[in-house]
Amino acid sequence: MQIKKFDSMNVVPFIDIMLVLLVIVLTTATFVARGVIPIDLSDSTSSDKITKEIPLEITIKSNGDIFFNKEQVVKENIITKLEKFKKKTVITISCDKNSKFENFVYIIDILKDKGYKNLGIVTKYE
Repeated sequence: MQIKKFDSMNVVPFIDIMLVLLVIVLTTATFVARGVIPIDLSDSTSSDKITKEIPLEITIKSNGDIFFNKEQVVKENIITKLEKFKKKTVITISCDKNSKFENFVYIIDILKDKGYKNLGIVTKYE
């Protein structure tokens, strides 16, 4: 019995797999691209103008200082300052990475207790 020399490799199964993967990627990409429904809104002269709410930026510094829109707030006055904002206000929280986690949890607990749900946490992407 003579041993056959292996000169070439059958790449047809590899091409089939790559084509299937290509179809999956292209199909998924079209669904992601169509995430927003494009519409052309009608004009109206009698509608009320939407008043834009002022978003709230809560900043926690490394030494524990808490700021509401660049105004320093004492920990005891957070609830009274927070009640000035509506429940649907967009709230972003920035916390120094060297600050105590306790302050962050304290703020989140107050926001959750008072019914604020439109929250965002600001991070740095590198």
